[in-house]
Amino acid sequence: MASPTPAPTPALPRLLKALVVSSVGVAASHLVLSDTLCLSFTAQASAALGAGSGYSSDQAFTSALVNTFLLMPLVLWIGMRVAGERRVGPMVVAGTVGWVAAVGHGVDVLDSGPGAVLPLGSLALVVVGAALASLVRRSRA
Repeated sequence: MASPTPAPTPALPRLLKALVVSSVGVAASHLVLSDTLCLSFTAQASAALGAGSGYSSDQAFTSALVNTFLLMPLVLWIGMRVAGERRVGPMVVAGTVGWVAAVGHGVDVLDSGPGAVLPLGSLALVVVGAALASLVRRSRA
């Protein structure tokens, strides 16, 4: 005997949960990105001062991008599951693609120095886009 499937969450509570989770995802991903880019700046400065080879600035930059691109889908998926939501695939895809695009267009701003922030408009667009994508649900066949 199959267990009954729970009724889907109404749109407004799901949207509010998604706004909170996507805001946390953007904040966490931005923190990881800016902190690991700071390592890149440190590696560049040490190389300019004649330090030996070690953790290069290219490796630090690549790890910053990889870490932040892996963190966003994890935070979105885990956050929505903890909030009691199912079928969060469209939100995870939209949030991750939006985050990659925002970082791709704003990484030059972060290169200006430690403490820089991506453009707030693009961050808000990622949050709103991911939250709206959470409303997309496929019906079970």
